[in-house]
Parts: sequence; C-alpha cells; structure tokens
Amino acid sequence: MIRFNSNAEVPPCLSVVVPVFNEGATIAQVLEQVLEQRPVLEVVVVDDASRDNSWKVMQRFAGKGRVKLFRHGRNQGKGAALRTGFARATAPYVLVQDADLEYDPSEYHLLLEPVLAGVADVVFGSRFQGAGAHRVLYFWHSLGNRFLTTMSNMVTDLNLTDLEACYKLFRREVLEKITIAENRFGFEPEIVAKVSRLRMRIYEVPISYHGRTYAEGKKIGWRDGISAIRCILKYRFFS
Repeated sequence: MIRFNSNAEVPPCLSVVVPVFNEGATIAQVLEQVLEQRPVLEVVVVDDASRDNSWKVMQRFAGKGRVKLFRHGRNQGKGAALRTGFARATAPYVLVQDADLEYDPSEYHLLLEPVLAGVADVVFGSRFQGAGAHRVLYFWHSLGNRFLTTMSNMVTDLNLTDLEACYKLFRREVLEKITIAENRFGFEPEIVAKVSRLRMRIYEVPISYHGRTYAEGKKIGWRDGISAIRCILKYRFFS
C-alpha cells in the first residue's frame, strides 16, 4: 500500500463537503484548516438555514476559488445538506467534514491512503481504534454508538467500529450510485447500509477526536439514536 506521512505528500484530489447549522463560532476556523490541506481541490459548504451568523461568516470565503457556498431556504438537516453538497462535488474523492472543531483536517491523508493505493472504494474514520488524541466525554453516548454500530454490523455483515464518525470518504462514482433519502442524522446508518449493498471495498482508519459538550454546541441527542435504529432496519429490510 502507498504510505503518506503527511498531507503535504498527497496530490490534490479531494472535495470536502461541509454541512453547517448554527456554527458561526467555528466555521471560519474549520474552513481555514481545510483550505490549508494540500489534498483539497474544493470545499463545498452548505448552510442549512442557520439562525446565527454562520452565513455571514461564510461570505468571507466567497472570493476564494476553491470554495463553493450554498444555502438552504429552510432547515432540513445534515443529510439534506450533504445531499446538496454531494451533488456539487467534482473531485475524484469526496469527504464529509463537520463544521465544528471535533475532527482534524490534518488527518485527511490517513483516509486517502487506501483509495489512492487502489484497495478501497470507501474509507471511514474510527474514533475507537486507538490513534491520536481523544477528549474524554459522555459514557452513554459512547455506549449508544457502539450499540448502533453493532446493530448495523449485524444487518450489513460488516465489522465497522464507529458507525457515527463524521469522517467518511468515497470515490465520487460510489456516491453517484446512491440517493440519500434521510434528511437528518439518519444519513450515517443509511449510507453504510447502501454502500454495503453495493459490495464496495470498505476500509477503516483510526482518527483523533476532540468532542464538544452540549454547552459548546453539540446537537445529536437520544431521539437521533432512535431514528438511527429505524434507519438500520429500514435500509436493510424495507428499502
């Protein structure tokens, strides 16, 4: 397999899709970090009708040639924002990047290694494989994620370790075969189920994680966990 020690060694080949909802405090720093990464050909940013100053902050990047800005007229959810972003991505590989500061863009080369080596079609990041720094936070969130990951694995016959991790990278041709139906956080189990049915070559790589608290803006909650169970069953047995 090809080995890259840093992003500086990876050729520009990546569309980074950033869904945004009420992330005015962090979106500028995230976009600056993303644009610093050599593999990034373009950044597709979708504001999902934020009610704070996110869209105003995003306008600072409107003149930068690699940044594409889009805005929903009403709030629809992360899955809907990604559906909009995926449709506008043009690079050979497409990566999901959250608009907070929980994930580190300097690790893009880790996700790109398997696809550039020709052994993978899809690469997921995993916060549970032991590499990098991890902020210590909510036990029940961690347990819930492991439960959902196990449930998803049982119906897809995969052995993923982190269903809900943000970092998911795809060959663009893979996404062109998939229609995202879920508008909210159900995107995660939906995309895993649909990729598994396409029999794509899937890899996982360890990533760091700098989680935030609800006071700092964390949005996912227990209702999204219930929805994830629904999606796991729906996209395995009813779709």
